[in-house]
Amino acid sequence: MQIVTFALSMKDIPLHQLKERASTGLEMWQYQTGDMEDDDMPLAAHRDDHYIFFLITDGKASLMIDFTEVKFNPKTLYYILPGQVHQSLDYNEAAGWFIAVDTMLVPPDYRKVFEGSMDLQQPHRLSDDQMKQCTSLLTVLLQRFQEKDSLPFNLSVTHSLLQAFVGMVAGCYNCVANPSVRLTRPMEIVQQFKRLLVDNICAVKSPSAYAEMLRVSESYLNESLKKVTGMSVSYWILNELVLEAKRLLYYSELNVKEIAHKLGYDDHTYFSRIFKKLEGITPLSFRASYRK
Repeated sequence: MQIVTFALSMKDIPLHQLKERASTGLEMWQYQTGDMEDDDMPLAAHRDDHYIFFLITDGKASLMIDFTEVKFNPKTLYYILPGQVHQSLDYNEAAGWFIAVDTMLVPPDYRKVFEGSMDLQQPHRLSDDQMKQCTSLLTVLLQRFQEKDSLPFNLSVTHSLLQAFVGMVAGCYNCVANPSVRLTRPMEIVQQFKRLLVDNICAVKSPSAYAEMLRVSESYLNESLKKVTGMSVSYWILNELVLEAKRLLYYSELNVKEIAHKLGYDDHTYFSRIFKKLEGITPLSFRASYRK
């Protein structure tokens, strides 16, 4: 098996990691017009290793997403993909919700919708009924999120409510169709690669193997990913491996050795070292922290 390595840091664009701010894969808050002062929002351009979802309930706001200004009006949903460069421009005149989500908590079918909508990634206008459903769900989710460990099974309930919201967002974007929009070739390659990655990560870990599946050179695949996402092929392969490991640690009862074998590692101690190097904790510590 080929060993995949990558650099965690970037020289010019910071990469923010959710685990540095949240131990349970979720960070969220509700804000009112005027709440978002300059010191409260990371204004500098950066990337995140997680999904971010916005629901604008009132007012207006704008972000710079990969060199394109995106403006938000009331009753709109929006999401930012892991790896996208973004910068807040104006949030003081908006009211709404901010939800940051560990990618492991976004089911693969939903991820395919979000990744496949890169060309259609525009604010989605909600109907009155959809707006009511989303705000009601987010209100309950925020209450459970703030309860922490004071209620039985609170973390499991919180994650279930979170997935319900993410599913609603995926459903909204899955209904979007715009055949007049043409993807660039690098964007097509990135979308195809990420779909292949989700489906084949346990068996295929070689960048050259994915390039062969896509019928492009390994250098072109790497160039396309860096152009669209800012990250290399190796980064996304190892990122997907760790995500699948985290899912198995959280959702299954498999032990670390069984998980390592399921992911294609004969040496479970080697797998554990990789996991700890990337996450900063051992697989068992991760499982314990997510199952409080």
